Amino acid sequence: MKKFTWIFALLIASVCTASAETSTEVEETQATTEKATVEVPAWVKNIKFSGYGMLQYQGEDTEGAHTNTFNLRLARFILDGKIGDFDWRAQIQGTNVTGPGQPTVQLVDLYAEWRKYPEFKIRAGQFKRAFTFENPTNPITQGWYSYAMVINNLSGFGDRTGEKSSGGRDIGIQFSGDLFPNANGRRLLHYQIGVYNGEGVNEKDKDNRKDIIGGLWVMPIKGLRIGAFGWTGTRGGMLDPMTDKTISVEKNRYAISAEYDKDEYTFRAEYLHSQGWGAAKSGNNVRQIDYSKGDKADGWYAFGIVPVIKGKLHAKARYQTYRSQKEWSTSKSMYEIGFNYYFTKNLQLNAEYGLVNERSVNKNHNFVDVELDFRF
Repeated sequence: MKKFTWIFALLIASVCTASAETSTEVEETQATTEKATVEVPAWVKNIKFSGYGMLQYQGEDTEGAHTNTFNLRLARFILDGKIGDFDWRAQIQGTNVTGPGQPTVQLVDLYAEWRKYPEFKIRAGQFKRAFTFENPTNPITQGWYSYAMVINNLSGFGDRTGEKSSGGRDIGIQFSGDLFPNANGRRLLHYQIGVYNGEGVNEKDKDNRKDIIGGLWVMPIKGLRIGAFGWTGTRGGMLDPMTDKTISVEKNRYAISAEYDKDEYTFRAEYLHSQGWGAAKSGNNVRQIDYSKGDKADGWYAFGIVPVIKGKLHAKARYQTYRSQKEWSTSKSMYEIGFNYYFTKNLQLNAEYGLVNERSVNKNHNFVDVELDFRF
């Protein structure tokens, strides 16, 4: 009997010990979990993931080169965050930049911006150039199948200097701010100036000479902006066919801009002018000068987008012209009409028809674009 009593006592002691150890482990685990929860840095909590996709159908009846095709216009994946007085962004883009079946995936944004004071902000990294009102707009909110031709050619999307498609971006540093608040706190003057490599996205400087780009605009009434921009710089490593040597070509540009954007009504017009030799082909990272294209180019556009059913259906019209040599004989113009329909704030259908006039061939042709765009 004593033997069984001792065995029973030992079992009870073992159970109590195990229970105590288990209780201790649970408490330690809970304490560790609470400690880990408390120690998650604020900057980690502030990280936001978002993105969007743009699906496209296009058709053109250019004489001798009819086309109609489905296309994946682009997809973007975005991380935004905040660390103290700094905001930061990292953005990756995938697009058929040179046509269907020829995709490009690249880092398009990577920057941090100190934003403690609205009068003076500093941004450094890779981001949109401080040139024109249209360049900084987002493709999914810009409202059209593409940016205006003059923006594409003279603002770093598929630049006339041969710079690869960069979405209007470059690597550098920018200073900006908003000044002179009125009685309602709305600021009346904006300034921005940046220093860049001059080579577009993901490229080092090729000639150790920097591009300087600046802009200034006034906002006399809510929704209205009137501004001007300037750009001086170079693109290095360009092959001169007359000497077979590499040189730098100049980029001296300016833009005059006006915009009204309020209560779903958007009207914008811009004129751009460029002086400096162009490449044999715009975009695609071409580095050979083509003197036959002249050293001047210009263009303009104007559009209106108005609500038919607020929050649901917008009608739109745009006129644009680009002159690759600043002569009417080299002009290409488009007359466009269409609509944007919003199923929800994250899903929209855009459609437009365009009549295209190219004076270099003295021909007109038709253009159709339909897009389904979504956000997440």
